[in-house]
Order: sequence, then structure tokens, then C-alpha cells
Amino acid sequence: MGPGLYVHVPFCVRKCPYCAFFSRPAEPELVAAWFRGIADELARLPAGFVPDTVFIGGGTPTALAEDDLERLLDVIRARIAWKNVGEWTCETNPGTLTPAKALCLKKGGVNRLSIGAQSFTDATLQRLGRIHAAAENRAAVALARAAGFDNVGLDVIYGVPGVARETFLADVEAALSLAPEHVSCYCLEIEPGTPFADRARAGKLAVQADEQRAQFDWARQRLAAGGWAHYEISNFAKPGRECRHNLLYWSGGEYLGVGPAAHSHWAGVRWGNSPELPRWQRSFAEKLEPAAKARETLVMGLRRIAGWGRAEFRAATGFDYDELRGREMADQAAKGMLVVEPDRLRLAPDALFVSDSVLADLV
Repeated sequence: MGPGLYVHVPFCVRKCPYCAFFSRPAEPELVAAWFRGIADELARLPAGFVPDTVFIGGGTPTALAEDDLERLLDVIRARIAWKNVGEWTCETNPGTLTPAKALCLKKGGVNRLSIGAQSFTDATLQRLGRIHAAAENRAAVALARAAGFDNVGLDVIYGVPGVARETFLADVEAALSLAPEHVSCYCLEIEPGTPFADRARAGKLAVQADEQRAQFDWARQRLAAGGWAHYEISNFAKPGRECRHNLLYWSGGEYLGVGPAAHSHWAGVRWGNSPELPRWQRSFAEKLEPAAKARETLVMGLRRIAGWGRAEFRAATGFDYDELRGREMADQAAKGMLVVEPDRLRLAPDALFVSDSVLADLV
């Protein structure tokens, strides 16, 4: 798998109260400054960098005006061999996708849309602070299909406080009725520094872990039964429609990120950009020693449902995972959290919902 390019579009019409990603309103001065910074970073990409995947994320890329969106695609295409890109994804909010923007994306080289539906129930969308209504989810998928997209993903959120299980089940059924190629089911988490965190601290909002687990277990069974294979903790896809760009992250591959708050991993060095506008800078850089990098790769790859094959992991890192974390693996296996086979290592089904605590023991 070749390297990837990530482009961060830090603009939103309105910030959702649960979101901790860096974003700002798309004020003209900030958009102009951001374009200057993006062009500068793209011009400094390493010689010979030919990405296999491109991912435009945010924020909300489709919060940009149509001419700005077209300009962004032009700037990216001018710097990379874009006809060699196998997968080019753009995230979109149903409230900001128009027929013109959908066509602009398709003509500009994008071949995959990731639509942040989150819920198909208006009351839940309002609770989440989303700018769109449920009907706009369906309209966004129709716009994508009309523009020629045959690879469409839908995001849904489960475990929202105050939302009944039956409501979430109906959300999933509504999403599947639109026949997306990909579905992401994300657990609502209380992220520090968000309005939801303030409400939780004031005792006005509380997640119910048992209910979140029940919704997650139902969703993965329903999606699998419908033909969407569970290939990563939060992600499901029709055969061959897995998100190649995200698989790059989970497999320890190389990628370059441009824009504020974007991260990169290239030539053994990892770095990140500061989350700020109108200017941003590299906020940290580190070169992991080989064993530390291998442990990180082990943990990231275990997010995949298939886990790691022994030979695959050795080829990727130069290490055997038993040498790195044999004792910890045995401990987690004894707890029923890891499945350790002669030539493969993967999370046990019971570990998927609590994967963070399991993986933390291995890194």
C-alpha cells in the first residue's frame, strides 16, 4: 500500500457540542490565509511523493463555497500525480452538500464521499447540535449518486445520552436502506474542552456504558447480517469498499498531513501541526526507536478485526510480536480479551467495546 495525503479543512458552519476537532467559522480572511498555508505545505511535499490515497477532512470541507472547493481541488491536483490516486475521499455534512458541490468534487477527482449523517432522527440531531435535518441525509446520498459517486460512506453515532435504544436501531435501519458502501458507527464520547464536557461536569449529561455496549453489539450484528463486513472497531464495509486511507493508518503506513492540526508519519518521523489560524506551525516532531514504533504499529493494527498475522507483522516492523509484548499478550488472552493463535493475533469480540484499555496494555 502506497502513502497517503491528508488535507485538513478547518471550517464549520457551527461547531457541534461533542466535537473536539479543530475548526473555525469560514470567515473570508481565515479562508484566504488557510489557502496560502495549504499551498505552501503542498509545495514542500517530498520529491517523488506519489500518494495512493487522498483524504480531505475537517471540520467540514463542504462548508467552503463552491469556488473555494474547486480551487482546493485544483491546488491539490497541481501538486500530486492525482490520476494515480486509487481512493480520494472527501468528508461532507448533509447540510452543506449541494448539487453543484457534489459535481465539483466528482469532476475534481474525488471518488469517495463520507457523509456525516450521525442520526436519522431530527430530535437526536438537535440534541447533537447538528445543522442538518434527517431528510437532508437522504437528499445528500441522492445528490452523491446523481453526481456519479459509487462509493459512499455514512457515519452514525450511538450511545447518545437520552436517546432510546429503539431510536438508534431505527437510525441504523434508515442508513442501511440507502445502501451505502461503507458505514461508520462511532460511540459518543465526552471529549475534554467541549460543551458536552461542561454539561457532564455540571451533572446535566451522562453516558451509560452498558447501554452504549448494547447498541454497539446490536449494530455490529445487524450490519454483518446485511453484508457490511466489520473490518475495524468502528467501521463496516461492503466487500472491497473498506476505507483504504484509514487502513493505511491502522497498518503503520506512511502519510503526510497538511493544514492546521494535521499529522504526518514519514521516513520514520512523526509530527503534527498546531491547531491554529491564520498561521500554523509544526508543533512537535519525534523519531521513535524501532521497538517503540513496532509496539505502536501492533496496537494500531489490532484495531482491525482481522488483527495481525505473524508474518505480516514481521514484514511490517522487523519484529515478532511475541518478542515485543509476549507477557502482556498472554495476560490479555487469559482475560478473554485477545485471541492468540499460532500465526495470528486479534482482539476477542468481548474486547471490541473496551479496546482502549486492552490496547493500552500492549503499547
